[in-house]
Amino acid sequence: MTANKSSLIKTMTLGCRLNTYESEVMRDHASQHLKDEDVVIINTCAVTNEAERQSRQAVRKARRENPAARIIVAGCSAQIHPETYASMPEVDRVLGNTEKMKADSFLPETSKKVLVNDIMNIRETAHHLISGFESRTRAFIEIQNGCDHRCTFCSIPFGRGNNRSVPVAEIVRQVRHLVAEGCQEVVFTGVDITGYGADLPGAPTLGQMTRRVLAQVPDLKRLRLSSLDPSEVDEDIYRLLESDIRLMPHLHISLQAGDNMILKRMKRRHLREDAIAFCKKVRSIRPDVVFGADIIAGFPTETEEMFQNSLKIVLECNLTYLHVFPYSRREGTPAAKMPQVMGKEIKSRAARLRKLGSQQKNLFHKSQLGQKVSVLIEEKSKGHTSHFAPIRLETSRGRSFDKGENVIAYVTGYDDQGLTGKAVVENE
Repeated sequence: MTANKSSLIKTMTLGCRLNTYESEVMRDHASQHLKDEDVVIINTCAVTNEAERQSRQAVRKARRENPAARIIVAGCSAQIHPETYASMPEVDRVLGNTEKMKADSFLPETSKKVLVNDIMNIRETAHHLISGFESRTRAFIEIQNGCDHRCTFCSIPFGRGNNRSVPVAEIVRQVRHLVAEGCQEVVFTGVDITGYGADLPGAPTLGQMTRRVLAQVPDLKRLRLSSLDPSEVDEDIYRLLESDIRLMPHLHISLQAGDNMILKRMKRRHLREDAIAFCKKVRSIRPDVVFGADIIAGFPTETEEMFQNSLKIVLECNLTYLHVFPYSRREGTPAAKMPQVMGKEIKSRAARLRKLGSQQKNLFHKSQLGQKVSVLIEEKSKGHTSHFAPIRLETSRGRSFDKGENVIAYVTGYDDQGLTGKAVVENE
C-alpha cells in the first residue's frame, strides 16, 4: 500500500500494478477537480478475502488519520461489493473500475454516492495520458484491461470485465510522452496482458505491439512486462528477448500450481510441462533471464503429493521470485464448491512455499556477487538491477546517486533487503 506525497490529494493503492497506474490517473483527476479539498482515494483489491479485509481496514485508517478529508473508494472490491463500502460511515463516494477512470466522477457537485455500472457491458478501455508518475523513474502503462478466461478460483473478471486492449498507436504515444518527461523504465501492465490485441482490428499480439513500441521510441531505456501466461506468449516476444536488450531479463509467470490435475481444476491453459518448456526456451535465448511466478497454496482437492509438484516446479524452472497466495475461497466461483483444504494446512503449505522462495532468491543474490550490473536509481542511492533485484549503492567519493541516474556497479553483498553494490569508478 502506497501514498503519494501531496498534502491535499493522497492515494492508497492495494493490489496489482494496474491499480498503481490507475491510482495515478485518479490522482490527476482529483487534483484537477477537487484541488481545494483534502482527498484520500483508496484503490481497493479483491484478489483474496484478505485483500478485501485490508481494503476495508485502509478505509477506516484513512478516516482516522484524515478526519476532514473526502474519502473516495474505488477499484475491484468496490466494483464487486459497492454496497459494503456505501454502508461504511467513513466513505463519501464509491467508484467502480470504469467510473474511477472518468474525470467527471471527481466533480465536487456529483450528488450520487455510488457510481458503479455493469463492468461486463464495457467494450473499450479508456485512454489516459498521465503527466508522469510522481517521484518515479519507472512508470506503468495500461495496455489492456479485463479477462476473457474464467479460472475457477478467480473473481477478478467480475471486477474488471472482459478483455479490452489499448490500440498500439495510443500505447506508443503514451510511452513517448513519459520518456520525454524523463521516465526511463516502462512496465506494460493489465489483467491478462498475453491476451492483448485479440479484440483490436487485425488482432495484433503482445509481441507485435512491443516490437513497435521499442522501434518507435528508441530513447526508452528499459521495458518490462508484467505477469505472462506461459501458454500464450507469442514468437515476437521470444525474438525481442534475443535481439533487444531493452526488454529486461526478468519475466513473471502466472503459474498458479505445479500439478497437472490442480491446473486442470483451476481451468488454467497450461500444464506443468508447458511452464517448464517455456522457461527452458527463454533461457536458451536469454541465458541471464530470471523468473518470478504466482503460486496458490492449498487449492481445493490439493493433496500433499500434488503440493509437492508445486515445490518441485520451483526448482525445475529455477524460479527466483515467488508470489505466494494462500488459497482464498471466493463465493460465486466454481472452486468454492469443491472440497476445501483445511485452513491450517493451507497456511502451512504457503509457509513452505515462501521458505523455498526465500532460498531461491538468496541463491540468485549470491550468484550476483562480484557481477557488474546496471542500476536505475529510483530514490537516493537505491534502485533495481535489470533483473529487478533491489540494490543499495555505497556513496562513491563523497557523493550519493540521485533519482533517474543509470549507474554501473559491482555487487558487493546481499541481505534481506536485496543487493548492495559499489559504483564502477570511471576509467576503471
